[in-house]
Amino acid sequence: MNNLIIDIGNSRIKSALFREDELLSDSVFPDLATAIPAWKALSFDRCMVSSVKWSEKDIKIQLPFDFLFLKQGIKFPIGNAYGSPATLGLDRMAAAVGGWSLAGKGPILVIDMGSCMTFDLVDENDIYRGGAISPGMLMRAKAMNSLTARLPLVDLEKRPENFIGTDTISCMQIGIWYGVEAEILGQIQKYEQKYPQLKVFVCGGDALSFETLAKDHIFVVQNLVLRGLNSILNHNVE
Repeated sequence: MNNLIIDIGNSRIKSALFREDELLSDSVFPDLATAIPAWKALSFDRCMVSSVKWSEKDIKIQLPFDFLFLKQGIKFPIGNAYGSPATLGLDRMAAAVGGWSLAGKGPILVIDMGSCMTFDLVDENDIYRGGAISPGMLMRAKAMNSLTARLPLVDLEKRPENFIGTDTISCMQIGIWYGVEAEILGQIQKYEQKYPQLKVFVCGGDALSFETLAKDHIFVVQNLVLRGLNSILNHNVE
């Protein structure tokens, strides 16, 4: 069975084609008008859609094929012990399922480096426990710019080579880059104290900037949310 997985974000659309758990191909599109002809050319049996931009009803009007929509009440292949499940972002759950599916079992920690940086734990009993939410890199830069009178909005494209800033801009860049890195490593260390067999998966828009963190139990993985959505689809149609 081939699965088409679609993740509709605010600014772009990601999709991937899977055969069971094997990733066959992936694509990024600027809009549905561009994406739909490409999807219609694919051979797939089932489809799952996640969207933060449009409702299920809106998407049904636009897509020329049936799909399963990620929403509250859908079944997950892992347990959920989150204290307020109705407020849990389903993208966090999808990323957690993606990491869990790659590891085969818990405990795993997923660090998603998007607008916010999220830490999500699945324990040794394959139960989602929650984690932490922290400002992402761009959010930190914008906060320093907008909440102070004189600090500029700095460019974060290039990782600073030195960890000691010699002017205001480099001090801000170093504070963000190395602050995020220290937070990630510090959080991992705390989780490892309780879960010595922990595997860590880092994903999201800024993840590739931190590939140097990769070790034998820390993996930088693109398309982790798409992998999680694929596992959720398989679980719901079995």
